[in-house]
Amino acid sequence: MKTKIALLILFISGNLFAQEQKMSDAEIAAFKQDVNVVSKKIKTLSTDFIQYKHLDFLSKDIETSGKMIFKEPSLLQWQYKKPYNYSIVFKNGKILINDEGKKSAVDIGNSKIFGRINKLIVGSVSGNMFDDKEFTISYFKLKGQNLAKFVPKDATLKKYIKQIELTFDKEEATVVQVKLLESSEDYTRIVLKNKVINAKIDDSVFNN
Repeated sequence: MKTKIALLILFISGNLFAQEQKMSDAEIAAFKQDVNVVSKKIKTLSTDFIQYKHLDFLSKDIETSGKMIFKEPSLLQWQYKKPYNYSIVFKNGKILINDEGKKSAVDIGNSKIFGRINKLIVGSVSGNMFDDKEFTISYFKLKGQNLAKFVPKDATLKKYIKQIELTFDKEEATVVQVKLLESSEDYTRIVLKNKVINAKIDDSVFNN
């Protein structure tokens, strides 16, 4: 029995140790530098993604998947392929939506939330997110990963988005997960995989 208890304590303490730890100032500076160095080399990026939408009243997360495509300086497309066809393009200050052939457009200037989220995600690729005056940023280290948490300073935005978390692969210094926590207990988690960097991408891809 004592052996089992000792093993349980080791297991729990090991798990606690594996949890996120705050970065030191030196580690934060090195992390930012790594991201900036890598981001300056990225002209285009395409990646598959799986999105998990967690709703507190559902026992299972809603899962969708597709592809994200980025082209500097700020062209961004989220293309959902399963279980439905739906795409969102951020382009020239507008959000272009194609819902299985039904198209619409929203001016980002009229959508503060979309505008800031887009700015943050584009910034995660371009390396211009850490100086954003609209968020309080904290930094953590995980096993093989780094984590940046962005808390909105704007009270209006905070009503919808409590926190945005970007997880980076420590070696590649690129984003591997985006998590949007809402003011409730609900959240959206997007896992990025199969990245392709600097392949030729024509501007027509962003004609939604």
